[in-house]
Amino acid sequence: MVFCSLNFLYLFLPLVCVLYFIWRNRVWRNTILLLASVLFYAWGEPVYVVLILSATFVAYLGGIAVEHFLQINRKKVARLAMILTVTVLVLNLVVFKYLGFLTENLSRIPFITIPVVELALPIGISFYTFQILSYVIDLYRREVKLQKNFFYLLLYVSFFPQLIAGPIVRYQTIEQEILERTECWDDVIAGSKRFILGLAKKVLLANNVALVAESIYAGSGAIYGTSALWIAALSYTLQIYFDFSGYSDMAIGLGQVFGFHFLENFDHPYIACSVTQFWRRWHISLSTWFRDYIYIPLGGNRVSKGRWLRNILVVWALTGIWHGAEWNFILWGLYYGLLLVLEKLFLGKYLDKLPRFWGWVYTFIIVNIGWVLFNQTDFSTLGQCLGRMFWYTPTDWVSIFTTNASLFIHMGWLPAAFICCFPLTNRLFRHRKRGIILSLVETGIYMLLLLVCIAFIVSSSYNPFIYFRF
Repeated sequence: MVFCSLNFLYLFLPLVCVLYFIWRNRVWRNTILLLASVLFYAWGEPVYVVLILSATFVAYLGGIAVEHFLQINRKKVARLAMILTVTVLVLNLVVFKYLGFLTENLSRIPFITIPVVELALPIGISFYTFQILSYVIDLYRREVKLQKNFFYLLLYVSFFPQLIAGPIVRYQTIEQEILERTECWDDVIAGSKRFILGLAKKVLLANNVALVAESIYAGSGAIYGTSALWIAALSYTLQIYFDFSGYSDMAIGLGQVFGFHFLENFDHPYIACSVTQFWRRWHISLSTWFRDYIYIPLGGNRVSKGRWLRNILVVWALTGIWHGAEWNFILWGLYYGLLLVLEKLFLGKYLDKLPRFWGWVYTFIIVNIGWVLFNQTDFSTLGQCLGRMFWYTPTDWVSIFTTNASLFIHMGWLPAAFICCFPLTNRLFRHRKRGIILSLVETGIYMLLLLVCIAFIVSSSYNPFIYFRF
C-alpha cells in the first residue's frame, strides 16, 4: 500500500485515525498503531511480515543480552552480544538484498560453478534494518534505554508512516514519545498540511516529470540527442527529489498527526553550492547514520590522511551498495566519495571563493550527472547516455512531438518543479499568526490541493516510488 493510493486515502488512513482518537488510553492507542502498521506492511507482502517480526525479535533478545552484561559490568561480553546481533541482522539484509548479486557475479568467474539465487526483495528492508541496528548499537553505547516490551519495539520498527521508504528514524528520537507523547489539535492540523504538501510533491510534480525521463530514456538514440538527454537527466533529478522528499514529508506529517516528531530528512538540497553541502541536505537520516555508525567508528578525520581518505571511500562505497545490488550504485557511491575527497583536499577552498551562483551551477551539474549514474543500471546504456550528453548529437524534436505529443505536456511541469526546489516557495506555507480570513483561505488552498491530487490519482495508474526498491 502506498500513501498516494485511494485505498490508503479513503479507507486505511481514515479508519486508523478514527480508531486511534476514540481511545484516550495510551496502551490502546499504541495497539491500534501497531496493528495498523502490520496490516499496512502485510497489504503488499504478507509473507515478509514474518521477516520483520523475526528481525525485531533478534534485536529484542540481543538488546536484553547487551543490557544484562552491561549491568554486571562485563562490557566485553556485552560488546560480543552487540556484534553477534548486528551480524545476524546484517546477514539477513545481505541474503535478501545481495545474495542474487553475489552469486551472479561469482558465477561469471572462470572454473566456478554456482547457482544464481534470486529472492524477491522485501519492501523497506534497508530502512527498517538500519533502524533496528541503531537501536542495538545505541543501547550498547548507553545512549538509549532497553525497551522491555517487545510490542513497543516492534511499533518503533514497523510504524507505518516511515516503514517502507524512511526516513530512517533512530530509536532515541521517539524513545520517550512511545509512551509519553501528547497529541494536540495543532499537531494534527500541521501534520495534515505537511502530508498534503508531500502528496502534491509526489503526485503532481514527481509523477509528471518522471514521464519525461522515462520517455526519453526509452526512445531511440537516432531521435533523442544531446539536448533531450540533458532534459531527461534534469527530469530524473527533479523526479527523485520530489518522489523521496514528498514521501518523507508525508511520513513526517503522519507521524505528527499521531504525536510523533521525526527529524527532517531534506533541506532544499538543490540550492547547495558544493557536493559537501549537498550531502548535508539530501537524505539526512541516511548520511548521518553512516557518519555516526561507520565513519566515526573507523576514526573519521582524527586519523592519518591516508586512513581518513580510506574512511570516506569506504563509507561512500557502502552508501552506494545500500541503495541497491547493482554495479552502477557502487560506481555512484565512489563517484561522490571521490568528489568529496577532492573538495576536502583542495577544491573546497576554491569553491568558497567563487560567487554562490557558480558554486551552485557546478554542484547542480555534478548532481545531475550523478543521478544518471544512479538511474541507469546497465553499463552499456549508461555509457551511451553519458557519451551523447557530452558529445553533441542532434535531437529531432519535430518527430518526437509528432509521435509523442504527451511528452510536451509533461515537459510543461519542469519549470514548476524546478522553482519548487527552492525555499522561496516556503513563504506560501510559512506558519505565522494570521486573521480568520487568511486562515480560511489557507485551509481552502490545502483542500483544493488535496482534491487536485486525488483527481490525478483517479485519472492515472502511473504511480511509481523510486525508493521502494531500496
